[in-house]
Amino acid sequence: MISLPGLIDVHVHTREPGAVHKEDWDTATAAALAGGFATVLAMPNTQPPATDRTTFERTLALARQKARCDFGLFVGAGPDNVNAAAGLADRAAGLKMYLDATYGPLRLDDMSLWMDHFAGWPKNRPIAIHAEGRTLAAAILMADLFKRPIHLCHVSRKEEILIIKKAKAAGIPITCEVCPHHLFLCSDDIGRIGSGRAEVRPRLAAPTDRDALWDHLSVIDVIATDHAPHTLGEKDGADPPPGFPGLETALPLMLTAVKDNRLTMDDLIAKMHHNPRRIFGLPEQPDTWVEVDPVAEWEIRPSDLHTRTAWTPFAGWRVRGRIRRVVLRGQEAFLDGAVLSPPGAGRSVR
Repeated sequence: MISLPGLIDVHVHTREPGAVHKEDWDTATAAALAGGFATVLAMPNTQPPATDRTTFERTLALARQKARCDFGLFVGAGPDNVNAAAGLADRAAGLKMYLDATYGPLRLDDMSLWMDHFAGWPKNRPIAIHAEGRTLAAAILMADLFKRPIHLCHVSRKEEILIIKKAKAAGIPITCEVCPHHLFLCSDDIGRIGSGRAEVRPRLAAPTDRDALWDHLSVIDVIATDHAPHTLGEKDGADPPPGFPGLETALPLMLTAVKDNRLTMDDLIAKMHHNPRRIFGLPEQPDTWVEVDPVAEWEIRPSDLHTRTAWTPFAGWRVRGRIRRVVLRGQEAFLDGAVLSPPGAGRSVR
């Protein structure tokens, strides 16, 4: 057995409030513990979105009642909430800005709105940004103009990682994350997964894009799941929503990559614990760790998952490294497939 620090996922959609048939704080944090995550940071694009004190506090109350692991909540940047969002900076995990397509009404198409939020949000609090392609380049320009750090979510393409590399070399204060599904899947996998089930944003890219992420792993600060669950009925329907569940498959996939010498164990710990904690200013979790059998080989089966959606694009994959136990602040929270931490045991990171 080996011990890892409690992992941190900075990009999770709990779907509560508004879409609890997909997931809620209870099932999302159960899945997190089963995946070795002791802390999750939740996205604000719920129904209604967390954009002001009322909606933010409502969602936070649900988390306090149901979360089985520790948690934080982003506040969403909208077209008319610059002051309201900034007023929540001390209580939020960060500000989330959607500059490309998103679930809900939070997309910001007008760059003057970006500037308002960049100016209004405190510089000592993180901004996480959904931006793709040229929009990502524009977000990097904003970081340079306003001389403030930003965190770029779910980078997926060669052109994006190359411009991030250049920007970092130029001293622009940016960090970035990559999701396991963009590291392990590409457009060649769509036929196997099914076109509806393979819908995700950013979309699965070309093999050359996937390979570029591995080639530039040193540029990537964080591995985050972008856990975005939808039911199979929705994914197999006429208008499939984008997103994959990912909390329970991320660590086994990355441990398999360690076994295959694609990264080191130190890299894994840095990108799934140390860097997320540093970038988002998260507190230490004393007496918290994950116990892993690094040589156990097993098959990912949807029936074994704790997420309410009970499916995964990695069904049938053979992976190496099984999570045996999670200890959260000295208490057993997960043991050999069973989530022991009760709803409400989680604490807010703020």
